[in-house]
Amino acid sequence: MLPPRHLVALVAIACVLLVALLLQGHTLPAAGAKFVASSAFVALAVRGGAVASAFGRLILAGLVLSWCGDLFLVGASRHAFLAGLTAFLLAHLAYAGAFLRHGVDRGWAVAAFLPVAVIATTVWAWLAPYATADLSLPVRIYIVVISLMVILAIATRGRGGSRLIVAGAILFFASDLSVAALRLVQTTWPTYVIGLPLYYAGQVCLALSVSQSRSH
Repeated sequence: MLPPRHLVALVAIACVLLVALLLQGHTLPAAGAKFVASSAFVALAVRGGAVASAFGRLILAGLVLSWCGDLFLVGASRHAFLAGLTAFLLAHLAYAGAFLRHGVDRGWAVAAFLPVAVIATTVWAWLAPYATADLSLPVRIYIVVISLMVILAIATRGRGGSRLIVAGAILFFASDLSVAALRLVQTTWPTYVIGLPLYYAGQVCLALSVSQSRSH
């Protein structure tokens, strides 16, 4: 298996290629680039010793579920979107479980709650007019779960958690706004130009956090 720095470089190169191919409308090659980028962040966690700790295994589960979500979102149908949403929802739950396993500080969680709740409420107010009846509940559940994941990630800092955990969670949260804008709001501007780099940077941060938390 490639060393970590090469896997990080592979994710970055594949992500740049993915964005470029999408901008040019080459959907099939773009799907291949997405497969490479997502597979590389899974490999990065394995290379970092994910299977050696409970924290690492939960992070790895989240990365694998994210890999599945990436493949589902290659499709343009509503069913594909719902399948991708479900996969990413489970990924966030796996990450939340990993952060709990690492250990969280209640004070940090309380401090993070209000700002994250305000952001989550603002996001729902923005998305609500565009969410159809069959998507309204899944999207609300998703927002709650990803917000909880971010709060728990921040709360790990009170127990010596790596900055990579917080960065990964926040970057993932931000990237989801890009997906929502593109799939629900249907913006004309290709939000994935920003969203995909944020997403892959977040996943790389979480994958790298495994090697710094092997004792958990």
